[in-house]
Amino acid sequence: MNMQVSLKGKPIRLAVLDYGLFRVHSGPRDVGICGYVIQTDAGETVLIDTGFPEKYAQDADAATAEDDLGSFGQVLSVTPENMPGPQLAKLGIVKQDVTLMIQSHTHIDHVGDMGGYPQAPILIAEAERALPRPLYWSGKQAMDWPDADYALVTQDFSLCDGFDVLLCPGHAPGQLAFMICLPDTGWVLLTSDAISRASEIDEAFAGSWDVDLAIHHGDRLMKLAATRDATVIFGHSPEDWPTLKKAPHWFT
Repeated sequence: MNMQVSLKGKPIRLAVLDYGLFRVHSGPRDVGICGYVIQTDAGETVLIDTGFPEKYAQDADAATAEDDLGSFGQVLSVTPENMPGPQLAKLGIVKQDVTLMIQSHTHIDHVGDMGGYPQAPILIAEAERALPRPLYWSGKQAMDWPDADYALVTQDFSLCDGFDVLLCPGHAPGQLAFMICLPDTGWVLLTSDAISRASEIDEAFAGSWDVDLAIHHGDRLMKLAATRDATVIFGHSPEDWPTLKKAPHWFT
């Protein structure tokens, strides 16, 4: 079932969830795996992305072999504490509190618990949902689409005043990024993998699903951030991750 969604309130706080640490062979570079929680003044709780599948916290080596992920990189640390439930618990939230689940795109390190919130609709780009299965990794298509109510994104739009959803294909066919306006911090740009790290801009987004689109949307995101004097949180920044404020702490 497809549906339309909106939020009743305005964002009042944002938290970064720590879904673990991964080493990308190219570089090499060690990157954090993150998700986000945004809460509104109407009591709504939005969850963006859910990290690796739980099997990686149970036996990362076996899961890596099963998914053939070792050709790309190595899980350095994905523990039970890095699963969405324990990460939400750091904020005093349970999974049943999530009122909207947003899927930035469907690669393996973002999609692991996508089906874990049956009470909440899933907001996702139409181009991503139109795929036979989530992208996952290496063409193995190791998971199916959860049975859920889906709200499909076909263009930039606002979930509410101060919460913009930005359609930025390039890294993936339906990559999303987000602009959140908070009471104290002001605008925050969550690039997700539309810009995984600052250096990706200089590297011209090599290896993207569509390099030209990735360059285009990376440029427009950074221009938008400059226009709004936004704090930028990149999707997988080796430089920023060690000191980035994470749950249980909030950006307000």
